Amino acid sequence: MHVSRMARRSFLACVLGANAIAADLPAPVDTFADAWPATDALGRQLPMAQEVGPPRQGKLVGIFYFLWLGRHGTAGPYDISRILAADPTALSKPDGSLWGPLHYMHHWGESLFGYYFSDDTWVIRKHAQMLSDAGVDAIVFDVSNQLTYPESYVPLCKTFVEVRRDGGRTPQFAFLCPFWDPARVVARLYKDLYGPGLAPELWFRWKGKPLILADPAKITPDACMQSTRAPEKLAERHTLGQSFTAAKPFKAAGGSFPTWNETESGVTLSLHADEPGGKLLARKRFEKIADNATVLLDFPEAQPAGTYYLEQSDGKGSVGWWSASGDVYDKGRAYADGKPVGGARELAILFLDAQKPEVLVSSDAKLSRAAAEKLAADIRGFFTFRRPQPDYFQGPTGPDQWGWLEVFPQHVFKNSEGKDEQMTVGVGQNATGRRLSAFSVKNTYGRSWHDGKKDERPDAVLHGYNLAEQFERALKMDPEFVFITGWNEWIAGRFNEFCGVREPVMFVDQYTEEYSRDVEPMKGGHGDNYYYQMIGYVRRYKGARKPPPAGMAKTIEIDGDFSDWKDVLPEYRDDRGDTMQRDFVSFDKIGRYTNTTGRNDFVLLKAARDERFVYFYAQTAAPMTPRTDPNWMMLFIATNAKAPHWEGYNFVVNRQVKDATTALEECKGGWDWKPVVDVRYCVKGHEMELAIPRAALHLDAAAPLQFDFKWADNIKPENGALDFFVNGDVAPNGRFRYRFAEEK
Repeated sequence: MHVSRMARRSFLACVLGANAIAADLPAPVDTFADAWPATDALGRQLPMAQEVGPPRQGKLVGIFYFLWLGRHGTAGPYDISRILAADPTALSKPDGSLWGPLHYMHHWGESLFGYYFSDDTWVIRKHAQMLSDAGVDAIVFDVSNQLTYPESYVPLCKTFVEVRRDGGRTPQFAFLCPFWDPARVVARLYKDLYGPGLAPELWFRWKGKPLILADPAKITPDACMQSTRAPEKLAERHTLGQSFTAAKPFKAAGGSFPTWNETESGVTLSLHADEPGGKLLARKRFEKIADNATVLLDFPEAQPAGTYYLEQSDGKGSVGWWSASGDVYDKGRAYADGKPVGGARELAILFLDAQKPEVLVSSDAKLSRAAAEKLAADIRGFFTFRRPQPDYFQGPTGPDQWGWLEVFPQHVFKNSEGKDEQMTVGVGQNATGRRLSAFSVKNTYGRSWHDGKKDERPDAVLHGYNLAEQFERALKMDPEFVFITGWNEWIAGRFNEFCGVREPVMFVDQYTEEYSRDVEPMKGGHGDNYYYQMIGYVRRYKGARKPPPAGMAKTIEIDGDFSDWKDVLPEYRDDRGDTMQRDFVSFDKIGRYTNTTGRNDFVLLKAARDERFVYFYAQTAAPMTPRTDPNWMMLFIATNAKAPHWEGYNFVVNRQVKDATTALEECKGGWDWKPVVDVRYCVKGHEMELAIPRAALHLDAAAPLQFDFKWADNIKPENGALDFFVNGDVAPNGRFRYRFAEEK
């Protein structure tokens, strides 16, 4: 089959949207996130510009990002930490009812956003915001297991493009390919994504070209000619298909369907005349499909020679179709959602005169020598290659090689010019002594490992000692690029043997809170401590800008005429479009996640002062909802870190709102407030202003004015600061604050 570049472009362009092809997106709004202060749950304050210095050119940060959540089965979730809490002896009970099946994916814990799937666009948008605020320049997708996960990276690309269309910021992306045999994966990424030129504004470029972590010496014509067989996952509410031409009558048609060891997978097969949309000739539902079984749809009467279309739909659990990435069949084409795509589905036909199925579309077919030579040359000329080093201990074996995870002290990876180019920073390492190991065995290098041993203090896991030790090493060596492992891996397969060690139940790459390596915030446990710890180190590595100083003093009339705010500086910005609603499928025991709390979308905030008052202004993307809404447009103010506070804030406005006045309340400790004074406010359309007496905030009239503030709408205060990431909208994001400060 030959599918033109335009056909592949048309399909993915349809999925990604027109703006994913042309780089015509607006310039991002600079929210000055590197100048935002914040204090984490341990009381650690983010370093500011006076501590880390101004921004440093040529210093970039990437983080390992995973696309596989929900792609290897949907049963569960099986949470190892919850299982061990329910039965501390579960590791010795491989047949225990709490575990999922052997090889099935288990979570080490629960993300702040739940047990989500990688294509949940609500989560993707949160990730874009959080990683951009953190100063992360690139996310590096893990495709090292021979799967490229287009069902995950396509929604991510689409969402990132939408964020940028709204004026927001996102990281760019690159891929880490298989260490020893990358040719098939690189070829597929080139054909599906890079070659058609889709979403080029999202490609992370290094030395002038898109970066790919793969060994260029292995991108040879011979490698490109080899089998490109891989399982294509059938995503929920989507279809996969293959058209074909039968030269003689046949009585059944089907394919080889992987289920990733899941035992409850199901799918519907349909045979149509000609191509998608043709006359329906036969349809059947199949349940409890065996992994990699050849599933055949038979017919009451034999079908004559001709052209047909076989389609998968209504997938249950994990089910897919073995497919080839190359254009290897000249009498049919592969489809996804009824649109032609590159490659071919492995198709089995039981002809009328045969006793067993014949593989009509072979995914073991090879490219011609000429086509393979051209493909290899095109790929090698397109990317900047950096050969990935899989080993945690050895360090570089030559120039132009990058690591992804190492034990302390990490090596510096140099380029062909001899410059210190890259280093790794890990949260934890599944190693013991000088060998690779499963994280579930004893004496591995978890989150609390530093100075050559595990820190045994009860709260050690909250502090990120391993991450700190590794980042201090990177700061000392000061390469061009720091690669952090990782952001959102969350799951690991269950095994009973790894690297020569046998135990009843084993988990290699993730295990528990201590023995895991994700920075993304979790529910309970260390919460968002690692996120803000990472941000602090990113600032120390990259530098940061100073918060913009307060402008000239000015009196504001609280009268609903907002023209007197136009020349007030600075302007504090918030991301537009982050009040999106969530409604997305998750693991079987969860069903769906929904969140409809997004309401008033903050976009522009200001503060001003004169001798008597401090004034505040808020602008939202659309007209504000009524003041009678719960937890409406609350303004938090931090003036004194030593005074009673809730999450660092000493005062709140708008908990008790009347028609013309609203209450300023002072914190008595926790979510307990006492009224101080009623203050004037006015709302018209999407703008709001209010005035607070300076004396009511206990601000020292003799000292330069300084305070932090934050707006929040429709949060759930009982959840504490972690709710700032989840519900409603806050400005600025997460635990961050805006700082208003007069120059000294």
